[in-house]
Amino acid sequence: MVSGSTPAPRTRAGDEPGRPGPQPEAAPGASEKTLLVLEAAMAHGRFTDVVEATGLAKATTHRILATLIERQFVAVAADGTYLPGPKILSLAGQAMARIDITAIAQPFVDELVEKTHCTVHVGVKNGDEIVYLIRADSDKPYLMPSRVGLAIPLHTSGIGKVVLGGFTDQGLERFVERVGLPRRTANTITTLDGLRAEVAEVRRLGYALDREENVPGVACVAAPIYDTTHTVTYGISISTLTLEHSIDQIEAMAPLAVEAAQKISAALGHTG
Repeated sequence: MVSGSTPAPRTRAGDEPGRPGPQPEAAPGASEKTLLVLEAAMAHGRFTDVVEATGLAKATTHRILATLIERQFVAVAADGTYLPGPKILSLAGQAMARIDITAIAQPFVDELVEKTHCTVHVGVKNGDEIVYLIRADSDKPYLMPSRVGLAIPLHTSGIGKVVLGGFTDQGLERFVERVGLPRRTANTITTLDGLRAEVAEVRRLGYALDREENVPGVACVAAPIYDTTHTVTYGISISTLTLEHSIDQIEAMAPLAVEAAQKISAALGHTG
């Protein structure tokens, strides 16, 4: 070493000129902290669990919770657990009232038509029937015998079956007592035992098939669309002619129907 020289400073990764090292993560601001506490209080209920979920100090969490309770975004039950307050319930109701399922679902429907080259429907439960909200046609030279606003029985359609998959056993029995399972084609399920077995299969698979049970020569595969309460009110289906696709080929498209249904469910706020 040359006399009088000073040793060069030791460098660390990221200390090279023009190459900044890792930056510390910014602490959440006041608004973000409030949202973190509100979300945790809705998901957990106990103060210690809220603190753990947010990663904030107990004093900070307690102060924010006190404000949320005062402003009626959070309520406290008799046992001390946190519940949604009147203000957040009112806001949630207003938001749900403004949801337009057709506008939310349409991009995913169009994507599914592009992938399958089949007709895609979105339907909603209305009493003991399914009503079509969307029908998007493919590039095929024929059209499905369906239309927006058409009502069809739950037990004869793929979308209806995924809705029935969310029924309890008692609810399924009451449904059969009400409607009587009228026959639409030679393949329609017309007995309670048959419907029970079909619904059990829908629950196991996560999708449903319509094997020419509503219209002769037309079949589909359908998947459930969940809302924020994990309720199946809507469904999406891929429909085609059995002259063009076998039932096995239609069932092979089930993952695409399930994927589209999951995307729509997430867009509706479902997180399960």
